[in-house]
Amino acid sequence: MEGERDKRGLMDIQEEDFDVVVRISREDDIAIARQMAKQLAQEAGFSLADVTKIATAVSELARNIYRYAQTGVIMIRKQYQETNNPTVQVVAVDRGPGIEDLDLALRRGYTTHERSLGIGLSGVKRLMDSFEIASKVGVGTTVVVEKRRRKF
Repeated sequence: MEGERDKRGLMDIQEEDFDVVVRISREDDIAIARQMAKQLAQEAGFSLADVTKIATAVSELARNIYRYAQTGVIMIRKQYQETNNPTVQVVAVDRGPGIEDLDLALRRGYTTHERSLGIGLSGVKRLMDSFEIASKVGVGTTVVVEKRRRKF
């Protein structure tokens, strides 16, 4: 399974550990989460291309929360690795219906929504440097993604 890690650890991430927390319960919250991610990435010195990738990934994750779970949270933080190079970590958490078949859901073109291109989770995975997901039917879904700032 993709991003195999202690599932309880993924499902029990604490909001107070993050720089930005956006509750998703209205469609407008998607744009707010996107803008907050964009701002944090810009402040961390990410390139325009990577700022756009991070903002797009956050937008997709927030849209999935709104579309499938109705409510959830997007948490974003800036972290520093040993090289003092920043990483932006984004965590999307919902207590929605969960994903029955993660492998299928991560396949490009797969969708359960009639007005979707099916590039949500697979697109997020391609945009970011790391991708982990934990989902349990009837419990919810947690996605953790990271983007490292590239050196030029």
